[in-house]
Amino acid sequence: MSGFPILSLMLLVPLVGAVACLLANREAARMIALVATLVDLVLGAVLWSRYQIGGPQWQFQEHASVFAGFEWKLGIDGIALLLIALTVFLMPVCIGASWNAIEKRAGEYYANFLVMETLMIGVFSAQDLFLFYIMFEAGLIPMYLIIGIWGGADRIYASYKFFLYTLLGSVLMLIAMMWMVNEAGTSDIPTLMAYNFPVHAQTWLWLAFFASFAVKMPMWPTHTWLPDAHVQAPTAGSVILAGVLLKMGGYGFIRFSLPMFPEASAQFAPLIYGLSMAAVVITSLIALVQHDMKKLIAYSSVAHMGIVTVGLFAFNRQGLEGSMLIMLSHGLVAGALFLAVGVIYDRLHTREIDRYGGLAINMPAYALFFMLFTMASVGLPGTSGFVGEFLSLMGVYAQSSWVALVCTTGIILGAAYMLYLYRRVVFGVQKHADTAAMPDLDKREWAMMIPLAAAVLWMGIFPETFLAPMRKDIAALDARLAQARPKGDADLRLAAIPPASATHEHGDAMEHGSKAEHEGAR
Repeated sequence: MSGFPILSLMLLVPLVGAVACLLANREAARMIALVATLVDLVLGAVLWSRYQIGGPQWQFQEHASVFAGFEWKLGIDGIALLLIALTVFLMPVCIGASWNAIEKRAGEYYANFLVMETLMIGVFSAQDLFLFYIMFEAGLIPMYLIIGIWGGADRIYASYKFFLYTLLGSVLMLIAMMWMVNEAGTSDIPTLMAYNFPVHAQTWLWLAFFASFAVKMPMWPTHTWLPDAHVQAPTAGSVILAGVLLKMGGYGFIRFSLPMFPEASAQFAPLIYGLSMAAVVITSLIALVQHDMKKLIAYSSVAHMGIVTVGLFAFNRQGLEGSMLIMLSHGLVAGALFLAVGVIYDRLHTREIDRYGGLAINMPAYALFFMLFTMASVGLPGTSGFVGEFLSLMGVYAQSSWVALVCTTGIILGAAYMLYLYRRVVFGVQKHADTAAMPDLDKREWAMMIPLAAAVLWMGIFPETFLAPMRKDIAALDARLAQARPKGDADLRLAAIPPASATHEHGDAMEHGSKAEHEGAR
């Protein structure tokens, strides 16, 4: 693949498809969108197969000068590879979920999804600071349009809230970027990751980036836009919002906040722990009392992202690797859960939990897939949710056993609200004739569910497939953070135990002293 611009090609294919969708009718537009996303999926598979595990940190690099002060720089490491793979994997599922649901202005709808795919891949592959910013912010526009045009009854309110929250958080980040380029003399992201910014400046730079990434994840209390956006968005919009767009905040912490401002990251780690613990507990309790299935899953996303952030700021490899796995798993599982909600919404046109019940009788295949994704969300061993949460909490425990304990209660609460949801929807007595008449999965829905289920089980049974590509990059980040790593509970516990050599010398001294006393007595 040396010299072949595969990343630029992956950006170009959806753009060409988007233009074609605008010129086509509904039937042709959805076929064009499906083909474009499948082509990008194949290119993503080639990218994965050609990626050299253990090779150079930055691979598939492309560089061209567009105009003065702006460079077209693309390249990926193992972390970006995994997130690009997640993106191209979920996009055909989104097109399939919209196949029969979108009737008005279908060409524009599919064009927005394809443009969004280009921008998401661009975020994860950009190696120039300003190119990243353009891709990062431009991704708001198609999602804003998808919610505002094809959303529910309160779509205008939800779309404006989504846009304003995420845009205002990024204004400070742009100012910080300009200062960084002036200070370091370059906008090259790999160079900036190794640059030692003054400690006194890192505090302000970290806060500026935090204002953007905290809203994007979203962290508590900046999460209030997410439930509204999910409830009003069409099914495919919820899938891609939970599956990929929320991961941009976590990617920003990994790519910018931690390596570029390690001292400030250590300084603000207690703040991250406090906000994350609040997110895990409070949003889990809120999820327990929800009547809308989409809103329940939206609040569960905030709780899962809380475990991601504490793992990222645990300052060790277990926490970093676990957080990455949680992001990948959550992208699959949350997307699958929203898809499962969309399947029954298309039949009954309501998301009220009380309108369902007993679906295991007339929709057994649906009940089986829904159960698998519910168990993965809970973190059942053997599914994708377990490995990431286990590693992340191990990393957090090394820093603070109390933080790990509080976050673990979130997992217990997660089991409570997800199993409660599943019982009310799938089991029990069928109270409504229209619910009892709902047909099971059709061929299109089987085609969407099977790949997601296979990926969830694959990640849970053989996580090394996903750990191997990022292991070297996580190790490099961990080495970068070592200079600022705060003393955690584990360090304090070990410091309280004298070394074995000192214990041995102390024992020898005691033994000699006892002998001397014994001789004196004689």
